[in-house]
Amino acid sequence: MRTELLLGDEAVAVAAIDAGIRGGFSYPGTPATEILECIQERTRGCGTVWAQWSANEKVAYEEALGMSYAGRRALVCMKHVGLNVAADPFINSALTGVNGGLVLAVADDPGMHSSQNEQDSRFYADFGKILALEPSNQQEAYDFTRAAFDVSERFGLPVMVRLVTRLAHSRANVRMAEPVDGQASAPRPFPDPRDWTLVPLNARRRFRRLLSMQGALAGFSNEWHGNELSLRGQRGIIACGLAINYVREALGDAAADTVLKITSYPPPVTLIRRLVEHCSEIVVIEEGYPLVESRLGGLLGLAGKPLHGKLSGFLPECGELSPDVVSAAFGRLPAGVTTALGDLPPRPPSLCKGCPHSDTFRAMLDATRAYPRALLFSDIGCYTLGCLPPFEAVHSCVDMGSSIAMAHGAAQAGAFPVLCTIGDSTFTHSGMTPLLGAARADADMTVLILDNATVGMTGGQETLATGDELMVLLRGLGVRGEHLHMVEPLPKHHGRFVELISREIAHRGLSVIVARRPCIQIKPGRQRPTAVSTGQP
Repeated sequence: MRTELLLGDEAVAVAAIDAGIRGGFSYPGTPATEILECIQERTRGCGTVWAQWSANEKVAYEEALGMSYAGRRALVCMKHVGLNVAADPFINSALTGVNGGLVLAVADDPGMHSSQNEQDSRFYADFGKILALEPSNQQEAYDFTRAAFDVSERFGLPVMVRLVTRLAHSRANVRMAEPVDGQASAPRPFPDPRDWTLVPLNARRRFRRLLSMQGALAGFSNEWHGNELSLRGQRGIIACGLAINYVREALGDAAADTVLKITSYPPPVTLIRRLVEHCSEIVVIEEGYPLVESRLGGLLGLAGKPLHGKLSGFLPECGELSPDVVSAAFGRLPAGVTTALGDLPPRPPSLCKGCPHSDTFRAMLDATRAYPRALLFSDIGCYTLGCLPPFEAVHSCVDMGSSIAMAHGAAQAGAFPVLCTIGDSTFTHSGMTPLLGAARADADMTVLILDNATVGMTGGQETLATGDELMVLLRGLGVRGEHLHMVEPLPKHHGRFVELISREIAHRGLSVIVARRPCIQIKPGRQRPTAVSTGQP
């Protein structure tokens, strides 16, 4: 066996390569970005594995599904909010089923280190009625991903592998098994087209099939080797995924409690029932939302047996778990140790010194200074930091592409002036469709596309459209040439930039200004590759 020191993300990537994938599909988003980056690095030059960034997560999932239809294994990876974007094909793929193994790796971000929310992707797996595996360490991230491809083909369903930030971005030694030579094998035969054509007649039949498989999926979970039950004392602790490490650190491996480690969903009912029957008190430790706890408690709770977890207040309902948080919950926090960091000076993030977005925000603020009710919508990207002093030029940031759509809605409500900022990568992710509607309506709004020719928030991946090709795209979406401009946001151009924005605000219709200046983090002379991408924070 080979052994390497790997991030959790890298362990998933290497496992997918070793499982014989023909393609990896993704859209950059922390904490999942490193998965595809690792696949790209390790397959560069081989010519047998497609590993390029997709326009967005929905496209990535559909591309992976197409590869599965063609009979080849595929990995699609994204962060948790990216699964919202991909929800349509994800949910429907449970009805179509898969042909070649299809594994969805989702990295959740409890604590919202770089995200708008801390939603729990296990609920998506439950909603889609598919299997989900939740590794507790880097070795399991590798082993579970390898196994997930076999399980996917066994049941003919996509399988989710759920990571969280601490696992995705920490390293450990990983032992790797012998790779599968998936490139040498023939693709699986094409499936029955009727199964993949979800008109109502076929969809109803496929949904009945999915429902009929739930017993088999539950049986698989009950037998999954990653679940471990140790019957000891009367207090029963259920720890899900990464949380088992916090429990062991808080209580020690030799604790007198009964412990059930859960790494598969639907939850292993047989093992849970054995724990409940054996114990007089139950504690549930899970990273994310209280999925297992809510299932155990139901509407009325467990008769005569206290149930402790996030819903009971035993653990905080929001934020990331940690050894200190779990230790404190069990009353085991060492003397002199505190989880409070209030005495540390805050160090909020800020735009890089010399960031081109700074000059755009200055110009926009000067142009709107005479309008006390100006609305400044923005979007997902490093430029979102314009919400902080000294700019405070962001009034809203909700999701990818929302800036243009919300600006359009505000304009139709009669607000004036309405401006929005969006990055070049976010624009090609999900800004084009709302701009199409705004152009059709000639909405009274000014769009500033911050074109820095890279995805700064996730490490500098390449974008789908920048510079002249972005201008061509904008014209194709219906933006009128007389109100479409490209500027270079430099301090020496500030006066003319302010004048341009002011003039376009005065135009009572749609205006688009592309502020083009490379990100200062781009290495000088770096060539734009033929592969393209974008990215979520």
